[in-house]
Amino acid sequence: MSENKKSGFPVDFAWGAATSSYQVEGAVNEDGKGMHIWDVFTKEEGRIWGNHNGDIACDHYHRFREDVQLMKKMGLKAYRFSIDWSRVLPEGSGKINEKGIAFYNALIDELLKNDIEPYVTLYHWELPYELYKRGGWMNPQIVEWFGEYAKLVAEQFSDRVKYFFTLNEPQCFVGLGFVNGDHAPGVQAPIRDTFEMAHNALKAHGRAVQMLRQYGKQNLVIGYAPTASMCYPETEREEDIAAAREALFSLPPAGREWTWNVSWWSDPVLLGHYPEEGIMKYEKYLPKITEEDLKLISEPIDMYGQNIYNGRCIRMGKDGKPEEVMRYEGFPKTAIDWPVTPECLYWGPRFLYERYRKPIYITENGLSCHDVISLDGKVHDPNRIDFTARYLGQLKKACDDADIRGYFHWSLMDNFEWSKGYSERFGMIYVDYRTQERILKDSAYWYKNIIETNGREL
Repeated sequence: MSENKKSGFPVDFAWGAATSSYQVEGAVNEDGKGMHIWDVFTKEEGRIWGNHNGDIACDHYHRFREDVQLMKKMGLKAYRFSIDWSRVLPEGSGKINEKGIAFYNALIDELLKNDIEPYVTLYHWELPYELYKRGGWMNPQIVEWFGEYAKLVAEQFSDRVKYFFTLNEPQCFVGLGFVNGDHAPGVQAPIRDTFEMAHNALKAHGRAVQMLRQYGKQNLVIGYAPTASMCYPETEREEDIAAAREALFSLPPAGREWTWNVSWWSDPVLLGHYPEEGIMKYEKYLPKITEEDLKLISEPIDMYGQNIYNGRCIRMGKDGKPEEVMRYEGFPKTAIDWPVTPECLYWGPRFLYERYRKPIYITENGLSCHDVISLDGKVHDPNRIDFTARYLGQLKKACDDADIRGYFHWSLMDNFEWSKGYSERFGMIYVDYRTQERILKDSAYWYKNIIETNGREL
């Protein structure tokens, strides 16, 4: 990092955009793909906004070559996408689906042909339904099931793919899937069960790291991509900075929001132990945690991905404890009602790097806008340009205080936004779901310029 000190983004910074398989691929019943929990969940009346589903989504399965050409036109250096576990292993384990393998091979080859570096996420929430029926994340066998899947991915793709992330946002797939039930499979499990799932998910991460290392065809760069709301200080006074840091790594009570934190999910992976605060706070809910478990969970990784969208403003209270600063009336927000807090992309990476000392990739950041095709046939999204410029300006500043290697805008294109269906548009590429027409938004051309100048103008 020292050679990049005070110089903004590193020379080889990975400028990219991201998607996930179920959100864009479609083709859910084609070419031997198995069912996963979202295929089942979306068919349940009233679960998804407008009763939408990802059966067709952006039809990326058939249109990926067109989509890669759009990425090239945007000047992307990197593309983060996920593999659908059930497309390559229809039952989650055992029989391999060669047509699924062929699809990802073709996508990877197309990316490389166009000088776009593939970054593969193993798990972006598509749990094969056959494994869910066998207990899914509650079943300790999932550690080996996930390991088998990671081995397959390494054998099939690692000759050309160097960068891999294991899990995307375990806070969400455990918290939204099994704690409050908003996401697939829509379960409100006992809190005790969700701690078991979390522990199994982290062990599965460790097993995947082992298998990627063992079966990788080259020296791989392996990481993990959690999320959380960041914390930033109200002022740059030392006490406010200390309060924000403390708040970021503190843990909520063991209720229906317990998963939404940093340290329970990242300390074991990067520091080799669960946070002491959590061991005390969550004691009555915890499964048996062994030294062997912690050794597996903390298999060494090379990069730390973090999905960052917003944050909370914190100051030191009069009682010497961190307190949240209430947002003022009319505080800026995105179309999905998330607050606009660019500071989180400076303080978040800075605090994370101080604690974990791993190269950081911002694996997701972006916003939903009320995008429309204008009378001139174009999609003008000044809000997205303004938002991204503010956030990237803060990230540029963070490069002076942390080893930051890349940024992936969420998302490449408008897509199926989970429980929100198609009601939210996060993409830099507009998708007309009736015709599958793609239109590069103004932000896509703006981003191209940012990439070409390596963020100099921010």
